[in-house]
Amino acid sequence: MAERARVVVITGASGGVGRATAREFAARGDRVALLARGEKGLAGAAEDVRQAGGTPLEISVDVADADAVDRAAERAEEELGPIDVWVNDAFTGVFAPVSRIAPEEFRRVTEVTYLGCVYGTKAALSRMLPRDRGTIVQVGSALAYRGIPLQSAYCAAKHAIQGFHESLRCELMHDGSGVGTTMVHLPAVNTPQFEWVLSRLPKHAQPVPPIYQPEVAARAIVRAADRPRPREYWVGGSAVQTILGNRLVPGLLDRILARSGYSSQQTDKPHLPDQTANLWHPADRSGGRDFGAHGSFDESGRAFSVQQWASRRTGRLTAAAIAATAAAGTLAWRALHRRHG
Repeated sequence: MAERARVVVITGASGGVGRATAREFAARGDRVALLARGEKGLAGAAEDVRQAGGTPLEISVDVADADAVDRAAERAEEELGPIDVWVNDAFTGVFAPVSRIAPEEFRRVTEVTYLGCVYGTKAALSRMLPRDRGTIVQVGSALAYRGIPLQSAYCAAKHAIQGFHESLRCELMHDGSGVGTTMVHLPAVNTPQFEWVLSRLPKHAQPVPPIYQPEVAARAIVRAADRPRPREYWVGGSAVQTILGNRLVPGLLDRILARSGYSSQQTDKPHLPDQTANLWHPADRSGGRDFGAHGSFDESGRAFSVQQWASRRTGRLTAAAIAATAAAGTLAWRALHRRHG
């Protein structure tokens, strides 16, 4: 348990990683402001927080609206108290080749995923900086370092968040601020986004295996909020090998993803043309359902990350784990390259 109940704001809290993170904070007795567009998902998240031992506050907001995000922050402070932690997790995406994504769809993904992060950060900073305390956690992805086919809008937005985070971190260090910021880069996670993402693929979209359960991500985010000094956290061996692999052999990754990137992001099931899409409207609006934290890949989802466990141990063990993971990943890439070469 934390020494005192903190006030935590989470964007994208109605489902997936945001929903699991809300439960994780609530289990410590924290007061959690839940920001999202939907209705049923927000109500479900609030009940999760209550059941876990926390105090919820539901706020319906589109993070692409800067004024609305600031009003949400004001309401959170009025009803829960001064904000201690702000987690930017809201995002949206489109699964399609660049040639099949409309300009307005690129704009919308950017406004929600990147600018939503900027607006949330600014709302938090305007309240944290005068108090000289608080923590901002940006939820990133291995795809903030490595773009993959069929997710260009999402990858570009996560790349932008990475650059924004680095700039902000330098500014806070320059000012000697007591406000901390860090970024948590996630692997593929079993969330409902694959049930509601706008997709123009012939088959049902899926995360690139290996797939982790959202609780793995949630634990990492809560840990980052407790210890924001590291500039970023990498979660899962696949995220580590993706980030390091892109630094070492980016050209090889280009060729591998050109061959396998399409098939690895689709199941064997056909895409349903009438599938709910949340790009413009929440998937759980009137007539919809509460999607919860988990997607449809529970059978293959990993509930534990060896890499994450190792990163909590000594520096030597952490280095060994990362090196071993990177080496294994490199061997796998080479084997795949030979198989398709």
